[in-house]
Amino acid sequence: MEGLDSEIESLLNVEKQARLEGDVSATKKAAMDIIHLCHQAKAWKTLNDQILVLSKRRGQLKQAVIAIVQQAMQYIDETPDVGTRIELIKTLNNVSTGKIYVEIERARLVRKLAKIKEELGEIAEAADLMQEIAVETFGAMAKTEKIAFILEQVRLCLDRQDYVRAQILSRKISPRVFDIDASKEKKKPKEGDNVVEEAPVGIPSLLELKRIYYELMIRYYSHNDDYLEKCRCYKSIYDIPSVKEDPAQMVQVLRKICWFIILAKHDPMQSSLLNSTLEDKNLSEIQNFRVLLKQIATMEVIQWTSLWEAYQAEFENERNMLGGSLGDKAAEDLKQRIIEHNILVVSKYYSRITMKRVAELLCLSLEEAEKHLSDMVVSKALVAKIDRPMGIVCFQTAKDSNEVLNSWAVNLEKVLDLVEKSCHQIHKETMVHKVALKV
Repeated sequence: MEGLDSEIESLLNVEKQARLEGDVSATKKAAMDIIHLCHQAKAWKTLNDQILVLSKRRGQLKQAVIAIVQQAMQYIDETPDVGTRIELIKTLNNVSTGKIYVEIERARLVRKLAKIKEELGEIAEAADLMQEIAVETFGAMAKTEKIAFILEQVRLCLDRQDYVRAQILSRKISPRVFDIDASKEKKKPKEGDNVVEEAPVGIPSLLELKRIYYELMIRYYSHNDDYLEKCRCYKSIYDIPSVKEDPAQMVQVLRKICWFIILAKHDPMQSSLLNSTLEDKNLSEIQNFRVLLKQIATMEVIQWTSLWEAYQAEFENERNMLGGSLGDKAAEDLKQRIIEHNILVVSKYYSRITMKRVAELLCLSLEEAEKHLSDMVVSKALVAKIDRPMGIVCFQTAKDSNEVLNSWAVNLEKVLDLVEKSCHQIHKETMVHKVALKV
């Protein structure tokens, strides 16, 4: 150990001389030799001490600090135990804090430390560590590494059930970034541009990151059962080439898309997704789902009991299978969506109808029918008025005098147009007959 101390002392003198002379390469070499000596001797405490000493020396060159941090980072995985590893990471973290020229190294160190904390079961501490780093401001970091880092932040927040922060962090990633063609991006930076580092080994590709992103967003939307957003996430996963080219994956994702379209509340976005999915040729692989979606798209009353008998096994299989995405509330929500569909169908065909008949069509009691109808009116999915003493529902909206007059004007215009066309046709036929008689 004494021999190591004397060697370090002599190298420190060399480093000091080179630093004072402003010799960058000699300063770097002396500093790296000290770090290498400590590593060879497996003197981890001395290594930590020397890293701090070298980085804090007066007028230390930034190139030397970069070299020290980068070389010491290579030794992290060679440490004998977790405690030593954490100590070395913390030392390097202290050295790189506040230094913009080693911000990428600091981000990687924090990620390593967070992973160790997670393995030890300290999820909250790992999430807090990751949140300290704002990688979106790092100009020199590779795009894929930035996205991977932010996704790791989102995942840790979801693991600790911090959904608000998970949503805030997820907004740092624009979904459009996954659709950029990597081959069309500029390869050679122009003079004056920031030099962007290559992503390290182990960082997933952009398409792999796209899948991870949408899987995390599905986890986020699952906590409040936002079926429409989950459907859109699965739709984005479905469009990934690797998923479309694998028949097993493609069918599995398409099944989920179908279920979430049905479970989503009726609105223009849901209708658009429903119609686009029905046009998908791959839906022929799961013919029973095509039939189900066709039923939902058709404005006809669906009998809940017969539908549940036909699809209960499929539903339970989807919910219980490994990685099943249907929650405990899904069965109730499915029944609710079918009732809402039936009410919309009734409102399309009737302007006024008795509550008793509505209850019969919906296969519900009067109280349940009234409750579902009222809920839809409150959520503005439907316009209706219930006359409870008379037991009549009116689906017509009250029109003001201007609307009534406008409708009359339109109707009169249509009638006059029809009269004009009829007169023209009569005149035409008369002329044809006159010509025929003359001949």
